[in-house]
Amino acid sequence: MKEKIFLTRTLHDFALKELKKKFQVEIHTGKIPIPQSTLKSKIKQVDGLICFPYDQINKEIIQSAKNLKVISTFSVGYDHIDTKFAKDKKIRVGYTPEVLTDATADMAFALLIDSLRRISEGDRIIRKGKWRQIYGAYDYVGLDLQGKTLGIIGLGRIGKTLAKRAKAFDMKIIYHNRKQISKIEEKKLGVKYTTFDKLITQSDIISIHVPHTKETNQMFDMKIFKKMKKTAFLINTSRGKIVNEKDLVVALKLKIIGGAGLDVFETEPIKKNHSFLKLENIVLAPHVGSSTKETRIKMAEITTKNLILGMNGKKPIYSIGY
Repeated sequence: MKEKIFLTRTLHDFALKELKKKFQVEIHTGKIPIPQSTLKSKIKQVDGLICFPYDQINKEIIQSAKNLKVISTFSVGYDHIDTKFAKDKKIRVGYTPEVLTDATADMAFALLIDSLRRISEGDRIIRKGKWRQIYGAYDYVGLDLQGKTLGIIGLGRIGKTLAKRAKAFDMKIIYHNRKQISKIEEKKLGVKYTTFDKLITQSDIISIHVPHTKETNQMFDMKIFKKMKKTAFLINTSRGKIVNEKDLVVALKLKIIGGAGLDVFETEPIKKNHSFLKLENIVLAPHVGSSTKETRIKMAEITTKNLILGMNGKKPIYSIGY
C-alpha cells in the first residue's frame, strides 16, 4: 500500500503527477491558509507533508503526526516550522533556497526603483483621472539612483545578487552581515562592510535580507527609523515581522523617513483597512518576490524532490538540521 502525503494547497501538474506515481496524495482545497484544526486532523495519518510559508507547522501540529517522515516547504524561509522539534522527532525538513535568489533580488530592486521614481504613485494618479496638466519643473519629482548609497542588511545569496544590480546603476553599496565577506569578494561585488549603526545613518536606501529570528523580530522600529536619513527608503522582501508596522506607519506619516517598498507583512494578506493603504509614500506588493513562472517551476521541482528523498529516508537536497 502506498504511503500517504498531504499538500496544504496544490502544486504544478508535473509535480502532482510525479507524487501520485509514488504516494497516495491528498490536497487541501479549502480556505488558504489551511485552518490549524484541519491541518492537525489531516497530519495524524500522513507520512509526508508539503506546506507553504504561511502554514504554521508548530509543535502542536508536529506532535499530532504519528507517522510523519518529512516536511517539505515551498519556500526559502522556514520560520513557520518548528525545525528544532521536528529534528527531535527525527522528521526531515526540506526547503527551496538558491532557485529564487534572482527573482527576489529583482523584486527588491523593482521596489527600490518604484519607490524612488514614484511609478506606482503615478499609475494611481492617472487611473484616478488626476493627471490634468503636464508637470512643471518642480512637480512630481523622483530621485536618481546613481550615486545613492544602498545599505544591504544581510549579504547572503539574495543580498549579493541585489548588490550586482545596484552596481550596474552606479550606486554606492555598503552592507552589514554577521560575518564580513572576503576582501576579494567585496571588491568583485563593489561593496563595503560597515557596522549596523553606520549603515542605518548613512544609507539612502536600506534593503532587508535577513531571516526572521528572535534577534531580528521587530528590529526595524521607531528607534531605528529616527536614526535613518529623513530622505531614506526602506525595502523589505524578507519577512514582515522584521519590521514594526505600527512604527513604520508613523514614520511614513510624519516623514521621519522618505518612503518604503514592501513585499512582506506582519500578517498576510493585509486587511482592507490597513494604515499602509492610506499612505502615498509606500509601494506594496502581495508577497510575490519569488513569483516568476520560471522560479516557481524550479521551486516545485525541488519541493517534490525534497519530499521524495525524505520519504525514502534520505536527506533532502536542501535540508534543515536533520
